[in-house]
Amino acid sequence: MATVTGTPSAGKRQAILDAAIEAFLRAGYAASVDDIAAAAGVGKQTVYRHFGDKQALFVAAVAAARDTAGVPAAALPTGTGDPIGDLTRLGDRILASALSPTVAALHRLTIAELVHHPELGREWGESAAPVLDDELTEYFRRCDATGALSVADPARAARQFAYLLITEGRVASAYGTRPLTAARRKAIAHETADLLVRAHRPA
Repeated sequence: MATVTGTPSAGKRQAILDAAIEAFLRAGYAASVDDIAAAAGVGKQTVYRHFGDKQALFVAAVAAARDTAGVPAAALPTGTGDPIGDLTRLGDRILASALSPTVAALHRLTIAELVHHPELGREWGESAAPVLDDELTEYFRRCDATGALSVADPARAARQFAYLLITEGRVASAYGTRPLTAARRKAIAHETADLLVRAHRPA
């Protein structure tokens, strides 16, 4: 690939990501970089200047879709003294994000391509909601400090909450192909929150 110089434009980068998300949803991982570039109104070399290769573009498109459907700051747990309530509200918002049509479709596409492109799984690998890792960990740490919960390993508790929540939601929704009602989504969030709180209830 020829070396391309120049400073990438934020506007062009976003246009490429938008076009890539649409293309991958429509044609799968076989989507053409040429078609993505044309839809974004840029040259193919501009795509490579921003993302390097198709694999990196796909991973960036997944991350962009998750960010767009992400949990708003107002939904993050603030520590009301009611861990079940805090985590239920947050869990409901996480599920709404993870099971949004675009994010769920890209997740299914990733699973379908893992046999041929195992490296694509890294965006989904170690966290169900990467942007929330630090906030959830800090929340469990505060609960431990105040005595609301007994959490020896806040990072592990945060990871377990996210894994249990998202896995239950994906199974219940057939990986996003069967939309959950708001009531069912909230019930899953509450059940997960209740399980984690029971596991970490002070002696």
